Amino acid sequence: MMRVLEFLAALVIVAVIGVAAAMVMPGSGHVERSLVVGKDLRQVYDVLDNFRMLPRYSAIGSIDPKAQFTFSGKSYGPGSEVSWTSSNPKLGNGQLTIASAAPGFAKIDSNTRDANIVWNLDNKWRGRDKHFTLDLARKGSRGQLTNITWSYDVTYGWNLVNRFANLYIHGEPDAFIQYSLNNLQNVLAAVPNVDYSQLDPSIEQTQPTPVLLVSSSIARKAGLDGLDTAVTMAIGEIQAEAKKLGVNVTGPRILFTTSYGDQTFKFDVAMPIDASTLTVAGQSEQLTAPVPPSIDASAAPAEASTAADAASTPALAPGSRDRYGRLVLDKNVRGALVFGGAALKGVWSGTFAGVPQIRDMLKAYAQTHGYGFDVVVKPSYDILVQPEVKDASGAITTYAKYDVYLPLSSAPQQTPEQAAGIQPPSMDTGSAPASSSSAPAAAGSAAAPASGASVGH
Repeated sequence: MMRVLEFLAALVIVAVIGVAAAMVMPGSGHVERSLVVGKDLRQVYDVLDNFRMLPRYSAIGSIDPKAQFTFSGKSYGPGSEVSWTSSNPKLGNGQLTIASAAPGFAKIDSNTRDANIVWNLDNKWRGRDKHFTLDLARKGSRGQLTNITWSYDVTYGWNLVNRFANLYIHGEPDAFIQYSLNNLQNVLAAVPNVDYSQLDPSIEQTQPTPVLLVSSSIARKAGLDGLDTAVTMAIGEIQAEAKKLGVNVTGPRILFTTSYGDQTFKFDVAMPIDASTLTVAGQSEQLTAPVPPSIDASAAPAEASTAADAASTPALAPGSRDRYGRLVLDKNVRGALVFGGAALKGVWSGTFAGVPQIRDMLKAYAQTHGYGFDVVVKPSYDILVQPEVKDASGAITTYAKYDVYLPLSSAPQQTPEQAAGIQPPSMDTGSAPASSSSAPAAAGSAAAPASGASVGH
């Protein structure tokens, strides 16, 4: 009996000590980690102010590659939500909600020195009022770096069991932050280093459109004059073929960028027509969407890849299909259905030298916002909405205007700019644009727009 009483007394003493220890423990917990990345603050902000990229960098996917993510609420900014389910007991189920983001995305530019984003957390970790805070600060002599401080805060209150969880805050919460930060750095490294803060793009739902097109290429050193010559020749072939087929050209020229290499610029020049069924070699042929070429060389007729090969490569017969599934017409002209589906759109006013810059901005924007795209399967394109106008002396009086598109495979219905009612500017007709003799700028290296030229803003 005495031993039982001693045992009970010991339990009481341990309980009293445990309660006393819990009471003196802090009623809240905090842990943080920092990392400097070589990206502009706006790009980092955009990745963290939506959850579409979270599966790629968070520790959730690393702990359980089979974890299922569900996105809800807004697609961007406060109100965005993501939940996950996992059979892994270490991870379990949970949800994140963007509670606040300051300043708003529309107010972030090259002069913005810092920003703050808060995610509310609901998961199996003990405590209440759990949230992550992501503080961003511009660093570097030119502000080209961003310091990310990722912290976790939790309130335990007077729940004594929860207070003991503070002893383990450097376990799962700390590891989650550190692992996710390292992965985030890798994800950001794949985003082109371009400043798109002056770009206010929109998402448009495009419709399948029949076109006639000609594939062409120029040496990059040929510049804009070489491009103008190639495009003019292609348009001439298209117009002649349209007349022969008895169809009408219904819109301005479209230029699909198939390869923008360091030495060679390859592209397809297309013009929309008013018929999707054409009569070729006495047969009625339906135009279809281009498809990626088969890896099986025997699956489609061979085509010349260079001018030197053309002489020794048999021409494809009119009415046949080329390796992309496009209808072969006379000489170099093909017929196909293009567009269809969502596309990210930007606006450029100036010479064509600025179009590659807008194209890179759209790609970077799509990556930071988590929009899916594949320029090999669906290449980016631009439409000449308004040609440039010159006076009698040859001086440009009105800029050319281009709508630049990046086809998307997955995206919300609107960009944040659209949702906020921000519109791109009207065309600028101020000072002269860059010299028309300059070559198209290299990807990611185009000079900033001249004062008289403008991007969507």
